[in-house]
Order: sequence, then C-alpha cells, then structure tokens
Amino acid sequence: MTSQPSRRSLLARAVRTTAVLGAALTVGLASAQSAKPVRILVGFPPGGGSDAIARLLAEKLKDELHMPVVVENRPGAGGQIAAQALKAAPADGHTLFLSHDHTISILPQVVKNPGYDPVHDFVSVGGFATFVNAFAVSGGTPAKSFTDYVAWVKAQGKGKGAVGIPAPASTPEFLVKLVGEKYHIDLVSAPYRGSAPMMADMLGNQIAAGVGSVQDFIENHKAGKVHVVAVLGTRRQAAMPDVPTFDELGLKGFEDLPYYGIYAPAGTPQKFVVDFSNALAKVVAQPDVHSQLTTMGLTVGYMTPQQLTNRQNAYTQAWSRIIKNSGFVAQ
Repeated sequence: MTSQPSRRSLLARAVRTTAVLGAALTVGLASAQSAKPVRILVGFPPGGGSDAIARLLAEKLKDELHMPVVVENRPGAGGQIAAQALKAAPADGHTLFLSHDHTISILPQVVKNPGYDPVHDFVSVGGFATFVNAFAVSGGTPAKSFTDYVAWVKAQGKGKGAVGIPAPASTPEFLVKLVGEKYHIDLVSAPYRGSAPMMADMLGNQIAAGVGSVQDFIENHKAGKVHVVAVLGTRRQAAMPDVPTFDELGLKGFEDLPYYGIYAPAGTPQKFVVDFSNALAKVVAQPDVHSQLTTMGLTVGYMTPQQLTNRQNAYTQAWSRIIKNSGFVAQ
C-alpha cells in the first residue's frame, strides 16, 4: 500500500517550487532589463549627415555591446533639443548623444540659456572623426568655382546673395559673414532645421548656395547636382581633391577642425562609459566602417574620452575668439 505524502513534505515541495519560480522570474527580469535598447540621440532630422553616421555606428555597436542600439532623432534648434534630452535622461547607461562641434562648442557661446552645460551635464564617451565645412552652390547657378560664385553674386542686384546654413548662430553662419566681408559681397544667412531641408532647397534651386559639412554635400557633389567650391582647413579633401581650401583662397582663421563625438549624461557609471568607448574604438577600426565614414568626407580616428574632451576644449577656445571678434551678441 502506497503511503500518501505527508502535509510537511507537501509544504516543503511547495516552498522549493516557489523558490525555483522566483529565481526564474529574477533571471527573466534581469534579461528583460539588459535587453532595454541603448538610445543614440541625434539633434538633426533623418536624411542628414549626422543621422547617416549615427545609423551606421548604431548597427555596428549593437554587435559589440550585445544589446539593441537605436537612433532617436530629436531635431531642432541646432541640436539644442537633443542636448537637453540627454541632460534630462537617466544616467543608467541607456542613453547616448552623437554630436558634432556645433551643439557642444558653439551653441553654449551664442545662446544665453541653452538649457544645458556640456562641461557639467555631459561626460565624454569617445570621438571618432574630424571633418571640414564646405561652401557649395546649387546646380541652378552658372558658378562652377568659388571665384565664379563671387562674380555671379556681384552681377546680381547690388551684389546680394542668400546662403543656406543648417542652424542659426553656427559655424556656417560665421563663415558666411566672414566670406561676405572678405570678398565685398552682401551675403545673408538663411537658417534651416538641419542640412537635409537645406539640401532639398538647393537641389530645387530655391537657394543658390549653402554652407555645411562635407558629408552633407558629397554625394550630390559627385552627382553634379551641387558644386562644392571651397572647403575649410589647411588641406584639400581626399574625397574631392580638386576643391581648394579657403586657406588657399586667402581666408584665414578656420584651421582648427570640427569634430564628432559621443556623450552620455553626467553621472553615468564609469563601467558603461568604458564599455561604450571600447566598443566605439572597435567599430571605428572595422575596415568597412572606416571606408564608409571616409566616403562621407570624414577624417576617421578614434579618440579616448579624455582626447575628445581635449579636442572639445581646444575647439571651443578657438571659436570663442572668432565669435568675440565678429561682434556677435549671445541671443
């Protein structure tokens, strides 16, 4: 005759079952938490240079980090909205910000209350490239060189011309001002919400010229739809070796190159910062990534968190002098 389980043994079995289920639930919750995606905030609309770069890096970073990585566009105010979102994000290792120099080095100097302080509110994760800004003209103008463009503007009524820029109070806006002064033409900056809408108007011949990063123009330049007529920096770009530098054309003061970097909210645990930075270094070293970024007009090179911070400080100081000398008053 088989004996029935005692009340005590049934209770013990129930306790063991509960413990096993509890452990399984704990593992499940931990797994779900680790599956939470890392967001890369981008301060410009889809279709622009920064967006394309972020999506390329996100696709590769997910393999290195072994977790989902998604791009979240927060366009507006030259990256200011995305920067504010980074400041407000939890410092839990799930939010990053991909930005170039404008939002980090320029905006805090030209806006009285940007809503963030990159020095205190952000922590550097790593840099991955420098680049140059370029001056381009639309295919609807007869100009094929910078000299042609200056002559064409002077031939227009009273030598006036509008030049598109991706954001107000940006490096391109100061360049437009200095170009106008240097070549005695009345150039007015026309600010857009990013390079993509500016490029759309240039392709539609709604505006005759624009200033932006090389990666904003390079594909349409190669296709002959716009013509890059000058680039900043002291060296011609490998992607467009026939285009002269402004240094060659006699416009000095733009030798310090802008940069791209990735940032996290201040207070993000050092472990996450190190993991992200190491993953970025591995991604940037991949031949296909290096090739694609180079094709976009970037000079690719990984920067440690400290190297990115040093680059940011040097660039900020260089532009502080330019902004001050221009007489610009923070708005």
